[in-house]
Amino acid sequence: MASVSDIRRTFLEYFRKNGHEVVDSSPLVPRNDPTLMFTNAGMVQFKNVFTGLEKRTYTRATTSQKCVRAGGKHNDLENVGYTARHHTFFEMLGNFSFGDYFKETAIELAWKLITKEYGLAKDKLLVTVYHTDDEAAGYWKKISGLSEDRIIRIPTSDNFWAMGETGPCGPCTEIFYDHGEHIPGGPPGSAEQDGDRFIEIWNLVFMQYEQQTKETRVPLPKPSIDTGMGLERLAAVL
Repeated sequence: MASVSDIRRTFLEYFRKNGHEVVDSSPLVPRNDPTLMFTNAGMVQFKNVFTGLEKRTYTRATTSQKCVRAGGKHNDLENVGYTARHHTFFEMLGNFSFGDYFKETAIELAWKLITKEYGLAKDKLLVTVYHTDDEAAGYWKKISGLSEDRIIRIPTSDNFWAMGETGPCGPCTEIFYDHGEHIPGGPPGSAEQDGDRFIEIWNLVFMQYEQQTKETRVPLPKPSIDTGMGLERLAAVL
């Protein structure tokens, strides 16, 4: 069994080899961002890069970000102890593109990492896409060879990600791992989806918009990529 350190190292090194800058985890309390109490996702330190307010010397990045989800939009506190998959403090592995690559490359990089580098069995995996995202569904079918019934369309906010009430957002695609029939629960989108059989291990967000107010959503300067995979969840399936 791989150690957590090995899993983290493999992730960061894989993306480094694919042209990503390895960036240190940012503080748990965000700097200069009054919209958040805690850093709740890997993209928080890149918020101004996505919106075009800040420029970096790189267009691809990867991190292992320390996160707290104990308040705000992403609050896991009430679920701790009731499921096998919720934590208030965890590390989020992520890769980011700031106007460099988009959906097809993000899906290809993710699929190669989990099936080749980590060796997860293809027949244990299924994915979700936002229900109108034909493009992402098509890329999954071409790149992974997954059958139509393992590419599930979800018409809710489960597959449209936002960091909070305002900020960068967009449709997303999630990768799930099937723990087997002996674990209660159904696939995403089903009445039994809250069980622990099918566990989301990675969320790939296609950052296309900025939610400026509750009523106003505008396109970002450049379509970008923000992904997040809980280190502890990944370790549980390896």
